[in-house]
Amino acid sequence: MYLDDYKRWLAADLIDCDLNAELQSIEGDDDAIKERFAVALQFGTAGLRGTLGAGTNRMNIWVVRQATQGVASWVLTQGGTQTVAISYDSRLKGWNFARDAAGVLAANGINVRIYDELMPVPALSFATRYYNCNAGIMITASHNPAKYNGFKAYGPDGCQMTDDAAAVVYDAIQKTDVLTGAKYMSFAEGVEKGLIKFVGDDCKEALYEAIEARQVRPGLCKTAGLKLVYSPLNGTGLVPVTRVLKDMGITDITIVKEQEYPNGYFTTCPYPNPEIFEALRKGLELAKEVGADLMLATDPDADRVGIAMKCPDGSYELVSGNEMGVLLLDYICAGRIEKGTMPKNPVAVMSIVSTPLAAKVAEHYGVELRQTLTGFKWIGDQIAQLEAAGEVDRFIFGFEESYGYLAGPYVRDKDAIIGSMLICEMAAYYRSIGSSIKQRLEEIYNEYGRYLNKIDTVEFPGLSGMDKMAGIMKGLRENPPAAFGSKAVASVTDYAKPETTGLPKANVLSFVLEDGAKVMVRPSGTEPKIKAYYTTLGKDLDAAQAEKDELSAAIKPIFS
Repeated sequence: MYLDDYKRWLAADLIDCDLNAELQSIEGDDDAIKERFAVALQFGTAGLRGTLGAGTNRMNIWVVRQATQGVASWVLTQGGTQTVAISYDSRLKGWNFARDAAGVLAANGINVRIYDELMPVPALSFATRYYNCNAGIMITASHNPAKYNGFKAYGPDGCQMTDDAAAVVYDAIQKTDVLTGAKYMSFAEGVEKGLIKFVGDDCKEALYEAIEARQVRPGLCKTAGLKLVYSPLNGTGLVPVTRVLKDMGITDITIVKEQEYPNGYFTTCPYPNPEIFEALRKGLELAKEVGADLMLATDPDADRVGIAMKCPDGSYELVSGNEMGVLLLDYICAGRIEKGTMPKNPVAVMSIVSTPLAAKVAEHYGVELRQTLTGFKWIGDQIAQLEAAGEVDRFIFGFEESYGYLAGPYVRDKDAIIGSMLICEMAAYYRSIGSSIKQRLEEIYNEYGRYLNKIDTVEFPGLSGMDKMAGIMKGLRENPPAAFGSKAVASVTDYAKPETTGLPKANVLSFVLEDGAKVMVRPSGTEPKIKAYYTTLGKDLDAAQAEKDELSAAIKPIFS
């Protein structure tokens, strides 16, 4: 079957000369053909993500057209404006995929609003809402290496598509022949017919206004003298992040030159993920050179931001996503109470794998902290519920441990633009009172306890990877460990049983140990990876780290 598919692709006019050359180069190589054609990329977590190349198991214009036809088929049943917003980041072939997606939508009689330049995830979410679209499409592979690209689908609320809608789209994709099934007209024809239009400056300016309106202490940064080093990691963050920071009064910004402009090859950071030290290395070197107070880096689609803070001894320390989530929650709560802008019955939201330290901070300020499944669409869903009840202003902050933050309901996905703004404002504020982010973090730990949150990630590459992960999860469910190392398991929560969690079904297991430490196990929905999330609480960092190391050693054989 896969050989027949290969021969069909080989005989077709694929337009893209890269695809033709690749198909010819693997002729007679059964393993290479099988890897590209034995399966198709799965439309999971409201989208596709995969290696660029030829075949049904790769990202290319044909797979993108097929996926877009699936979205179009769903949109045509929805009424409304019959409009879809499209954005793309600096990934290789990003503009090609965005343009072809627009051509498929236009051929289906659907209106398109597409950005005329690469723009990040929050801009796509905002445009989807601004133009009252039925859906949005973001061409991105987030933080994956350069050989990847992807396709994310959004619903009319600017949130990643719901599972129900995604299932309908996937069903339509299954019925669409990858090479011949999608309707298509050229981008130029779509523009000529008035079906394809660019996102207007009014929409772009409205996004910046919405973000800047969420400042906690407006005007503070104009006199704080904050010195910043920033890296867009060759992605979409340069224009929007520097625009907002300069608007709020931060002008001493040194950009990491090698990572300033869009470059889909990511030559200086092969894995452009702000969670990983290697991606921040250039920024850290520059921060030390210029004596910056803070170093920021946003990922290619600018929905996540990582930072390094300057310590009293002049060194720089990376801040984890959990730590920054807690710091921002603390800063927003204290600042809004001080300024009299805290809403009545405020709500914050975090994912179930994020730090319980946030619950302590929320309780201190009288804020309701809701927990959701992993994936920012679930935080977006909580905002939507508040909006439906006429109480959207109650939402003050949402975060997940993987460096995703949002303050305000103007978009429904994580936003590194507002994350960067608030982190810089917070740093400027602490500086203005003779303190620092580092000092405030230590104060929080002294007040609530020395929590440590760490993640181990194990990859399972190849066609059998997903099967291996399924086997591991099955084994943990059928024979849950009685202990991890010397620590007995006190309780097990299976998030695949919504009747016990009160949350939608999810492939996540949580093990709470006798001393209150926690191990959570979650396979990725888009990549062949399993993550183990550890939460430990010690009298100091060394004690918390020692327990984490023991737990990690105990779970390693399970993942082998």
